[in-house]
Amino acid sequence: MNVDIRIPSPLRRYTDNQAAVSVSINEPSVSSALQSLLKKHEELGRHLYDEDGKLRSFVNIYLNDEDVRFGDGLDSKLNEGDELSIIPAIAGGVPVTLDNWEIKRYSRHLIMPEVNIDGQQKLKASSVLLIGAGGLGSPSSLYLAAAGIGRMGIVDFDVVEDSNLQRQVLYGTSDIGTPKLEAAEKRLKDLNPRLNVELYQERLSSENAREIISKYDVVVDGTDNFPTRYLVNDACVLEGKPNVYGSIFRFDGQVSVFNHEGGPCYRCLYSEPPPPGLVPSCAEGGVLGVLPGIVGTIQATEAIKLIVGIGESLSGKLLLIDALSMDFRKLNIKKNPDCKLCSDNPELTELIDYEDFCGVAPQAEEDSDEIRQITPVELKARMDEGDNLVLLDIREEIETRICQIEGSVHIPMQEIPSRLSELDMHSDLIIYCKSGERSYAVTDFLKKSGFSRVANLYGGTLAWSETVDPSMPKY
Repeated sequence: MNVDIRIPSPLRRYTDNQAAVSVSINEPSVSSALQSLLKKHEELGRHLYDEDGKLRSFVNIYLNDEDVRFGDGLDSKLNEGDELSIIPAIAGGVPVTLDNWEIKRYSRHLIMPEVNIDGQQKLKASSVLLIGAGGLGSPSSLYLAAAGIGRMGIVDFDVVEDSNLQRQVLYGTSDIGTPKLEAAEKRLKDLNPRLNVELYQERLSSENAREIISKYDVVVDGTDNFPTRYLVNDACVLEGKPNVYGSIFRFDGQVSVFNHEGGPCYRCLYSEPPPPGLVPSCAEGGVLGVLPGIVGTIQATEAIKLIVGIGESLSGKLLLIDALSMDFRKLNIKKNPDCKLCSDNPELTELIDYEDFCGVAPQAEEDSDEIRQITPVELKARMDEGDNLVLLDIREEIETRICQIEGSVHIPMQEIPSRLSELDMHSDLIIYCKSGERSYAVTDFLKKSGFSRVANLYGGTLAWSETVDPSMPKY
């Protein structure tokens, strides 16, 4: 019996870039199919199973459109034609009326029976909070503003950079160097002069999240990291707000609606985050420029449906988008009765330290007992003095084509555990990546593996370009 197993893009490097792998099994069970997969692609094992041989908590297995956790788990029986999918963790107001300007502006809404004047009044009376004004926040904010949302809050603390413009259509070349919120407000007010824009130029944290989120009807999550994603989810559950979730990576996107009318939350789908570095960010792995437009526009659509009260939302569904094959699939998400946050007897009743929960170790510029760090200027001085150093570039091969520090050895981050024998424990190892985040995790791993003379290049190639070699391209 043959079974097809769909592979998500972050794991395709271990399946020779195959999006689906066909395996032959004797025993018709999910477990048997996964074991057959690992016989073909052994490196997948450590990403799917922990040291005790249990499926990792941040990996879900779907049999056709159903999560096997809510059936017989890995013992679920397979029938001819079944398909498996590996899915890892990569909304009132006071009554209002419309004036003639608004009737003309939103006439295409008003003549739709599903929206009509009542629905447009609901949009005008509503408030939406966008977490992030980047790839997902750009299209979401533009279409929500154009739709006639009355009040929009935006949380972001970045400035516009050259590399943003490939996908963040809210900004233009003239905005480079400008705080994103300043540029966003100008563009959105030009699109809809009557939009009330509220700006939060600060990092969302456990200290401010509930207060900010409590002021809005619907939250649109455009975050690009796991600590903030869990923070947004938890704050929405605690404040009783629907959370329109979206995420993107390379050619893949995900959209869902969490915490809506008793539906599941993000923790029901992924109870725990993956280890730091296992799932690359868009800055590390890249993203097709138009994909955030697709996902962000779907998020805006879901928010509008929630506000107007029409259609069938993505609550209890996970929409998967594969832009390479232009394949759209919906999988079912069930509310986890044992969820630590949204179950009848939750363990979590307040916000926590999400950096700690996600295992994200903050970089410190000074060396510590745990992780030694070296600045680009210090490294350049040692190189000029002729010190015997090994520079280990742990970025993806495609990144090395953009720039690389001269004399580097290249081993991609994901291959480090299987290629330790290529490294000399007695050499001074300097580990680097683009920003210093991935290399920090690798430095920690190598230190725990017995490499005592290892250090992380603080700030990565970005800092090297800033302080040592301005000719090195930034990306």
